[in-house]
Amino acid sequence: MSRLSDLYKAMETLRKEGLSLNEDLEKQVSDLEENIIKKEILPIVTETIAPALKQVQRELVLVVDYVPGIPISVHLSRKRNFTADITDAKEILPDPQVEHKEIGKTGPKGKISAATRLKITFANGNVIQESQASETFRKFVMEIGAERVRSLGLKQNKVPLISNTLDKKYKSSQKAVGNGWYLMTCSNTLTKKRDIERIANAFKVKIKVEII
Repeated sequence: MSRLSDLYKAMETLRKEGLSLNEDLEKQVSDLEENIIKKEILPIVTETIAPALKQVQRELVLVVDYVPGIPISVHLSRKRNFTADITDAKEILPDPQVEHKEIGKTGPKGKISAATRLKITFANGNVIQESQASETFRKFVMEIGAERVRSLGLKQNKVPLISNTLDKKYKSSQKAVGNGWYLMTCSNTLTKKRDIERIANAFKVKIKVEII
């Protein structure tokens, strides 16, 4: 079941129990619904229609009018600034694909070092320590908040550390951290440690990071 379905199911359960939502909670639910749609639904819509539009050689705007239970209505416009007439319109922009240079083989690889892990200890005693450094990093980012981490503008291999686009080259190393965001984990353990420390320092989170 999707997060959106979970949200609607929870709301329906509250209504069946005769519980009403106050204005503040209604706003929180509305914001959460909008965030899920922006991060999980709209990127899929964008990826679906983009290939079909490549043959179009002029600027245009497509407006999708969706009402549950009614066929989708799509309108075409040449007015690029139509959002000025819609006060709550929001533009969703996926991160662009990064061009990576292909490096040829330079000879036989040396001895592969033994895998290392990370241990993160918070000031309150809580510990994040998974079997893989990438998973420890992922759980740390989820603890801090993917969007907060993204706001720092960090990059790894030229790809945003937190991105809403799966990179063609490194997508297998991008781990989901919720709401349509992905964490780039293609780095060695020491680099991950340094990134974790930079993030913690930026948000004044007291932690101890160890390579084990």
